Amino acid sequence: MARFEHSTPVVMSLSNFDPSGAVGIQADIETVASLGCHCTPIITSLWAKDTAELKEMVPIEASLLIEQARVILEDMPVKAMKIGHLANVEQVEAIHSILRDYPNICVVLDPVNTRWGGIEFTTSAVNQALEALLLPLATLVTPDLVEAQNIARQADTIDACAMEILEFGCEHVLVTGSNRNQTSIENRLYDQNGLTKQYQWERLNIHSHGCGAILSASIAAYLAHDLRLIDAVEQGQNFTWHALSHSRQLGMGQRIPNRLYWADKNASQGRKLQ
Repeated sequence: MARFEHSTPVVMSLSNFDPSGAVGIQADIETVASLGCHCTPIITSLWAKDTAELKEMVPIEASLLIEQARVILEDMPVKAMKIGHLANVEQVEAIHSILRDYPNICVVLDPVNTRWGGIEFTTSAVNQALEALLLPLATLVTPDLVEAQNIARQADTIDACAMEILEFGCEHVLVTGSNRNQTSIENRLYDQNGLTKQYQWERLNIHSHGCGAILSASIAAYLAHDLRLIDAVEQGQNFTWHALSHSRQLGMGQRIPNRLYWADKNASQGRKLQ
């Protein structure tokens, strides 16, 4: 039997392929590698997208999605899983079947349910399947405020949104951008007992894409390092803020976060978590 190198935790990412490198699989690979883990990327859809616009999206067949994931899970000791964009109900059902077979893996779910460039990421059927099949198996769900409101359609406050999401069965919810003003952004962490902690961050006056992907992937990486969830959430936000603060203008659209900012000798020190 092979002797595993446990000093390098394995994180599985299930997400889309974005050729601009702003979001999706490349964002997850860079984030996870930057935090000392090995990423096993499972492609859910192929995108034709630049830094400004999503032009086309082609889903991967659910059977291939299952094969991609299971060959890795049977070969490598995956400690955490980050789930990003899912293109159809069949993919949600496929991932549900996989998670049921591997209940000890930490699952960070980024519930992408908004629009990009006029193209719908998901349908209402996909969102309903995600709520029924994946939320109950998630260790942490990381919606921004709009995504949280799309899931918790009956809620009238941020706290009510979080508690309605928790009713689906997930263990924790981190609502990002729960309160915004000109100088700061607030994120809120909840568990079944209610609000656990609030985080205040300096607002960055830059337009970059990929915050949710970095946040969910970085938290998954810290969980793979065996941090407590509350510590993984704090460290994940800190990493995300720094990656965004060092974003670079590489195309004609939005800036691309620098997930390897710490390796840039010319990068200045950013502001730490409060």
